[in-house]
Amino acid sequence: MRIAYLECATGISGDMTLAALVDAGVDPQIIQTAIASLGIPGVQLRFETVMKSCFRATVVRIEHPPGQSHRGYSQIAQMIDGAQGLSDRTRALSKAIFRVIGEAEARVHGSSLDEIHFHEVGAIDSIVDIVGAAAGFDALGAELLVCAPLPPGRGAVRIDHGLCPVPTPGTAEILKGIPLVD
Repeated sequence: MRIAYLECATGISGDMTLAALVDAGVDPQIIQTAIASLGIPGVQLRFETVMKSCFRATVVRIEHPPGQSHRGYSQIAQMIDGAQGLSDRTRALSKAIFRVIGEAEARVHGSSLDEIHFHEVGAIDSIVDIVGAAAGFDALGAELLVCAPLPPGRGAVRIDHGLCPVPTPGTAEILKGIPLVD
């Protein structure tokens, strides 16, 4: 069994996940092809090598037109299902990730998966992050993802629903039962 292990001592973002996958050996073209298959106009990914505190790192920059729309789970699932360049495994993992997020959002909003609309997660950059990561883990042949205890963060962040504590309610719902570290 091939295991992908994530050490997220200070957290991780979608862009960081894509960069880590490239550093782990995934050809950036695999991620770019997966994203292009979604048919979202104007999306460009740039992979750059940079120096961070004297260490080489990969940075992924996602460029897209402004005016991102909110989407529901079914709309995103249809987009993924319609993408001809995705493997069955990438398609299934992408939809499973969105389902987990959607079910958590539905619980915190007292709604259902079919009724909720993703705000930040329904935006183009989040779709790129999630589908790109699924394609990357698929390309690595990872059968299991393992993560060290996560730092939940603290403070507040402004989202479409206003000022929320970190972790935000949807994230806190997903983190139930997950080992955390301060």
